[in-house]
Amino acid sequence: MNSRQRRGIILLLLSVLCAVGAAAGVLAVVDDAESKVGPEVTAYRLREDVPAYRTLDEDAFERVAMPRRWLPSTAVTDLAGVRGKIAVTPLRKGSLLQSDMIVNRPALAAGQQEIAIMIDAATGVAGKINPGSKVNIYATFDGRSAAAGKDGKEQSTPPVSKVIVSGAQVIEVGRLTPLDRQGGRQGGQRSASTRQAGEAVPITFALDTKDAQRVAYAESFATHVRLALVAPGGDADVSGSDRTYTLDGDK
Repeated sequence: MNSRQRRGIILLLLSVLCAVGAAAGVLAVVDDAESKVGPEVTAYRLREDVPAYRTLDEDAFERVAMPRRWLPSTAVTDLAGVRGKIAVTPLRKGSLLQSDMIVNRPALAAGQQEIAIMIDAATGVAGKINPGSKVNIYATFDGRSAAAGKDGKEQSTPPVSKVIVSGAQVIEVGRLTPLDRQGGRQGGQRSASTRQAGEAVPITFALDTKDAQRVAYAESFATHVRLALVAPGGDADVSGSDRTYTLDGDK
């Protein structure tokens, strides 16, 4: 074997060693990347903004794949976990859904029932009443004229404002709904369909049977139904003397 052949063999061996070294380097880089990234798991990202205290809809989220290594421990990986829950803060489009962003929807206690009524958006809600809030429910009734009495004078009942329910728990606030309905008069009072126009919000309460009857009556026969938000931790009780108000009695 001459010197030229020996040099060729040495160069060939060096090329093989370089190729082996390069392959080993590539494998090391791939292994390092896999160790840092790891397997991917499913998470969920918001397709749209979700206001605070709004009931969560599965259509508001899109599925994304993320490396398990980089996924927060609070990330929601199964949309079954959001059913019956509400957003505790405003959720922004593109945000990753996490369990600390949502809470359970307020539930009914024993002996309670759900009742929902439409409340005027401007005078009754004003964007401050949310699930879990406590409110006092006020109803205003028009005065009514009656037949003349024995003295020949016409009898009448003055307009009156009443606290129908104190400390009512709100369990759901619906979406703002435009209303344009026509209605007649019922029992001398304007019906709810007559007075409701413009925009209203369905509010669902958790009430016992008697309070539910009071709310249903007010919603049907009162001229206006308004909600007064009770401060958190505040006393929602209204004394008997303050539950009914007339202008004549305000002396």
